[in-house]
Amino acid sequence: MQKTVTVPFMLLGILFNICLVASNLLETKVVQVGGITATAGLIVFPISYIINDCIAEVWGFKKARLIIWSGFASNFLVIAFAQLAVLLPAAPFWEGEEGFNFVFGMAPRIAVASLIAFLAGSFLNAYVMSKMKIASNGKNFSLRAIVSTLIGESADSLIFFPIAFAGLIPAGELLIMIGTQAVLKSLYEVIILPVTIRVVKYIKKVDGNDVYDLGTSYNILKVKDI
Repeated sequence: MQKTVTVPFMLLGILFNICLVASNLLETKVVQVGGITATAGLIVFPISYIINDCIAEVWGFKKARLIIWSGFASNFLVIAFAQLAVLLPAAPFWEGEEGFNFVFGMAPRIAVASLIAFLAGSFLNAYVMSKMKIASNGKNFSLRAIVSTLIGESADSLIFFPIAFAGLIPAGELLIMIGTQAVLKSLYEVIILPVTIRVVKYIKKVDGNDVYDLGTSYNILKVKDI
């Protein structure tokens, strides 16, 4: 296993971090479209799982573990800087304080929920993807991508919503949101699957990697082992 990172991996890693940070900010808005209630983070968050699938498929669990922890660190830093901005006194003439504080003042609770859910869901996604690749000898990528995403997204939603919105949203509505988010995020994966397949094939061709995690440690704390 190479100890360096390639340009395709770096670009996917950057996009992964952007999607995670953006989704946490968008999670502060609850939207309703066609009778379906969800958070605005649904727009971008599933993309991080698609990228996770690509990385686990091409470079294996070790690289997926690295990028998951980098996403965790990036989001933590953004939230920390945002809290510093909230604490700073606003200029007397500025009229945006209430809106700013609503988004970023709510961020710590959402961040805690998101980070815990993100770690659980992302590592489950990468683990299932890795194990299924070994078991299938690299076949049935579509099935592996869908199953791993369904498991990861379900775990994410089950953890995120109770921590982030308990006491703010009625329990019945919260349960509906949990189920809706898990289904919609997984459906997102299915719809974009033809694009994911082509991206994975292209990266394998130009990057020259197609890792099988034989003998790989799935300890999520072994970040230095890349």
